[in-house]
Amino acid sequence: MRDILPDLRARCADGVPFALATVVAVHGSAPRDPGAVMAVDAAGTVLGSVSGGCVEGDLYEVAREVLAGSGPRVVSYGISDDEAFGVGLTCGGTIEVLVRAYASEGERAELAALLDLIAADRPVAEATVLSGEAETGARIVVRPADAGPTTGTLGNEGLDAAVTDDARGLLAQGLTGIQRYGAHGQRRMQEVAVFVRTYAPPPRMLVFGAIDHAAATARIGSFLGYRVTVCDARPAFATRERFPTADEVVRAWPHTYLESTEVDARTVICVLTHDPRFDVPLLVAALRTPAAYIGVMGSRRTHHDRLARLRAAGVDEAHLARLASPVGLDLGARTPEETAVSIAAEIIQHRWGGTGRPLGDLTGAIHRDR
Repeated sequence: MRDILPDLRARCADGVPFALATVVAVHGSAPRDPGAVMAVDAAGTVLGSVSGGCVEGDLYEVAREVLAGSGPRVVSYGISDDEAFGVGLTCGGTIEVLVRAYASEGERAELAALLDLIAADRPVAEATVLSGEAETGARIVVRPADAGPTTGTLGNEGLDAAVTDDARGLLAQGLTGIQRYGAHGQRRMQEVAVFVRTYAPPPRMLVFGAIDHAAATARIGSFLGYRVTVCDARPAFATRERFPTADEVVRAWPHTYLESTEVDARTVICVLTHDPRFDVPLLVAALRTPAAYIGVMGSRRTHHDRLARLRAAGVDEAHLARLASPVGLDLGARTPEETAVSIAAEIIQHRWGGTGRPLGDLTGAIHRDR
């Protein structure tokens, strides 16, 4: 949703009807995860993608029918018939897509309220009925219990309460998926399928050391969807002009800033200072956090010296094992931009448990977590 968020908000504001197609389930190999969206407006303009081009042509026609008043529906696409040029996924998987229209002013106003929350980086979940003993397309918008009431209804209080409770749990974990209930929200029943799409604020990337490599890392971090902060104690280097793509540039001692800012289990930390005055106290602070990744730049000699300094500072071996150092995957990188790609590749590997090896050398499913 975030990749076409400005366009959707503009259409809601301008009163332009459109249909929204959302991937709600993926089985096997597929180009996009649940939550990927494609919109088709009244003028026939297409925004976004759900499969990278495999099924968009057929889905365009479905969206036009739904926008014309045929009602929301769930469509499935599986393996294509290459000889018959059939519509499907050449990668061999199956996706299920919910298509619904936002044709009326009221429907667009409800969606606009959700889009405003997403744009403001407020945690929110949207739950939509897919099938069963409830109206397909019925939806509620769920916020954390202390952030505001649930809006909308799925048809009855019992179902609304059960889905609200589960949606808040999924939101806290940053998970998206299909949940099943009885007609009035009973657990362990299958009568109603509900797709819960969660929108958590973007994860953070903290880049320490205002050097050329940091500028390239900040750019690729923004490209990957992180909220990027660059921090350095040197005013001449920590400037907005040097880091135009960063969400914020902070002038402070790195360890002081890290100890005062929010770090959660999705945060990635890139220490590019390779100066003991900065990186030893910074890493001591970083290793106390639940950060998902802590990458540290420097040669192997610098790394060994750094480990000795950290041990002297009281850091144990279990914590030292969390460090990704020297930072990045072995891509043969030379330039700051190539090094940033290497760092980004390692962050992705840590996130999804990849091997870091060429896919051509491996067998089996590409997306093993599916």
